[in-house]
Amino acid sequence: MDGCRRASLKMLWFSVVLLISAPTMASQTVKVAGAPFPPYVFKAESGEPGGLLAELLEVLNGLQTDYRFVLRPTAIPRRFRDFQEGRVDLVVFENPDWGWQGIPGARIDMGLEDAEIFVAKARPGRGEHYFSKLAGKRLALYNGYHYGFAGFNADPEFLQREFDAKLSYSHDSNLRMLLRERADIALMTRSYLSAYLEQHPEQAGSFLTSSRLDQRYHHHALLRPAAPISAEQFSALLEKLRAEGRLQRIFGRYGVVVRPAATGSSAVTDGRD
Repeated sequence: MDGCRRASLKMLWFSVVLLISAPTMASQTVKVAGAPFPPYVFKAESGEPGGLLAELLEVLNGLQTDYRFVLRPTAIPRRFRDFQEGRVDLVVFENPDWGWQGIPGARIDMGLEDAEIFVAKARPGRGEHYFSKLAGKRLALYNGYHYGFAGFNADPEFLQREFDAKLSYSHDSNLRMLLRERADIALMTRSYLSAYLEQHPEQAGSFLTSSRLDQRYHHHALLRPAAPISAEQFSALLEKLRAEGRLQRIFGRYGVVVRPAATGSSAVTDGRD
């Protein structure tokens, strides 16, 4: 019995020595901004950010063990300040027209395309011509968003004064305003309307959508200069997901175009546009 005990203690000591001497391989945490931008980012019932970004980070974390991507809640007006102050390392699903000019960081083309469309209540005789002129129509907009028709000026007072805009923090609210005829036209991403109609198929014939686009999104990521992961490493992970068809499975169901190959990292040496 004593021999067995000594042998067990020896094996235990040997295991402890191996654990102490082995190099640590802890994952490095990459903090990703979670600003409301449905269906990419929205608050789940738990109060934590959910949506397509959460799905993307889940597969990125399952793909490798060197980095652990975590969502950090932020707000649309605050996201770039959080980025510059180091509270987040990565801001995704961004457009160069949305206020990142002059901010140091690597620009990464994600190879994902979406579009902002005009939506109205469907009525007999109402067609594409309804969207040709915005003057005199009540617009339902998401507060803090940048719209092409307004020169990407997101100032609420400007939008209310110049376009009779009704501002909310919910695309669902904007769609309800259309149905109740409290607004004439709402703007939202094609992906959001697809996600909404997937959940509310009974409303499929209730809305008229425009072939006219307010803007086309070529989604980029902005990576902080001191981030744990490099632009090249992040691009390589996206390309692996693209090649395996996993980006298509996440984004394709909502009409987001997944390009066959991304243009990859476009880091600027001084980090400014």
